[in-house]
Amino acid sequence: MDVRTSPPQQDRRPPKDGPQPEPILFYGTRWVDRADGYVPRRIVLGLGAFLATFAGACLYLLAWQGLAFSEAPGWVNWLVIGAVGICTAIAFVKSWNGYVSPAEGRDESVESSMRSLRMIGFVGGLFAYALRSLVEAPGEKLRRTAYDAERRAYERRRVTRTGNPALRAGSRARRRR
Repeated sequence: MDVRTSPPQQDRRPPKDGPQPEPILFYGTRWVDRADGYVPRRIVLGLGAFLATFAGACLYLLAWQGLAFSEAPGWVNWLVIGAVGICTAIAFVKSWNGYVSPAEGRDESVESSMRSLRMIGFVGGLFAYALRSLVEAPGEKLRRTAYDAERRAYERRRVTRTGNPALRAGSRARRRR
């Protein structure tokens, strides 16, 4: 016997009919109603991203120490540090913009050419994911905006189609002519 002591919560899960929400990696469609462990999952994934960012920074430090150990000229060390720093900044900005602004205005050829820079600066992408996890699931804002617009449009279409069109006053007058 299932006895509930608390009042039932409002179920915001997507209905079976109409548009369906787009799933987010690691969250599925739980972001719609923010249930089924959404907040703990966001916390764990955010902490994991922070730890991965720290591990990536340690990897960069290890690579820099290896470069220093190779007795390369000083300008090479600064060149590598500058290049990795710029790639990290680009990866952060591109990742952050991907979470908060729609991809409609972006050129796919530019995005694919930036892929190698984002791979080198992976720490920036991880850091952007970790920071966005503090606020919401990364990409949730974009998907929620699109899903809410689709739901509103679906509801408008559904409401305007109710009733039998053969019984409307205008259709009777046209048939009599």
